[in-house]
Amino acid sequence: MTAKVTLSFSDETIEEARRFAEREGLSLSAWMDQAAREKALREVFTAHAAAVGRAGLDLEADALADDQEAAMVDDALFRGRRPRAA
Repeated sequence: MTAKVTLSFSDETIEEARRFAEREGLSLSAWMDQAAREKALREVFTAHAAAVGRAGLDLEADALADDQEAAMVDDALFRGRRPRAA
């Protein structure tokens, strides 16, 4: 679904947006839609990262520990051999 809206931009901003859109082979509308969506996602991910940081979580360390644990289980079960593909 698409909504038509009227927006105002400075001459400099609109010219830069037109150049970027043309370079990427997109219409100005499609480029602006993509740019707005990317900005919104950055805001969401930045807020999430800040919340994780405030909570004192270290997700990267947890993921690395999970990988190490999985490797240890594989080694214990298969003694370095991987099971045959079915």
